[in-house]
Amino acid sequence: MPFRIVQSKQNARLKELRRALASSGRSDSGLAGIEGPNLLAEAVRVGIHIACVFVAHGAERLVEALELAKRVEVLALPRELLDAALTTETPQPVAALVEPPHWTWAHLFGDRKQAAPLIVVLAGLQDPGNLGTIVRSAEAFGAHGVLCLEGTVSEWNPKAVRASAGSVFRMPVLRANQNDALARLREAGVQLLATTVEGAQPADLVDLAEPVALLIGNEGNGVPVDLAAKADGAITIPCPGPVESLNAAVATSVLLYEAARQRAAKSGGPMQRRGGTR
Repeated sequence: MPFRIVQSKQNARLKELRRALASSGRSDSGLAGIEGPNLLAEAVRVGIHIACVFVAHGAERLVEALELAKRVEVLALPRELLDAALTTETPQPVAALVEPPHWTWAHLFGDRKQAAPLIVVLAGLQDPGNLGTIVRSAEAFGAHGVLCLEGTVSEWNPKAVRASAGSVFRMPVLRANQNDALARLREAGVQLLATTVEGAQPADLVDLAEPVALLIGNEGNGVPVDLAAKADGAITIPCPGPVESLNAAVATSVLLYEAARQRAAKSGGPMQRRGGTR
C-alpha cells in the first residue's frame, strides 16, 4: 500500500480534515471526517466511499490491515501534525475523510410489506452524544430511520459519529423542515407521537407496532408546544422513582425497545438477539 508523506499543516487534504471535524462535521466538499481505526474499519466493512486516509508515522500497520480500495489516497504524517487536526482530547493515530451515504424518504419509510415504519423525529436536539446514541439505538431496535428537524445537531458532528459506533454509516438519517416532515409522515400514514412527561399515554398502552414516528424534543425544553400540538398523540415513560424525566437518548432507547418488543409479540416470535452492550 503506497503512503504519501505529508510534512506541512498547509496540506490541502489536512486542511479539509480540520474543516470536516468542525462542529458541522462536513467539509466544503461535503466529506465527513472520522477518527480512529475502529470507525475506519467499520466504514470499510460497510462499503462507505473513503476519499482519504490519514495515519501517523509508526501506526501504518493499522491501515495496512484494512482492505482499502486502490483509489484511496493514504497520507502518512507526523503524529503532532495529525493531532493538531483532530478534536478528541486523546487523539488516535488514524483519521479519514469519507463520503456520507445518500438517504432518501424511500429509505426512511422502508418496505411497508415487511414492517410498519418506525421512525425517530428529532426536534432541536443539541447534544451530539445524544444524537449518536439515538442513531445507534435506532439501528439496534430495528427502526427505519431518524428524521432531523431544524435546529438539530449534525449527525456527522465528530462526537455524534463516535457515539453512534458506526451506526451512522448504516442507519438512514434525513434532514427536513417541519412542514415537509409532517406532510411526508401524514402521506405515508405514519402516526406522530410527541414524547412528554404529563398528559400522555404510557408507552406500554400505546400500539407501537403500527406505523409510528416518535417525536423527541430539545434536551432542556422538550418538544416545542406548537409542534406537539400538530402531533397525533402523546406518549410517556412511567417512572416510579423520584426522577421527573429521562435523558433524551435514554428515553428514545426505552421507547424503541418497547416498540421492538411489541412488534416481536405481534409477529408471534421473540426479539432476535443480535448482540449485547459495549
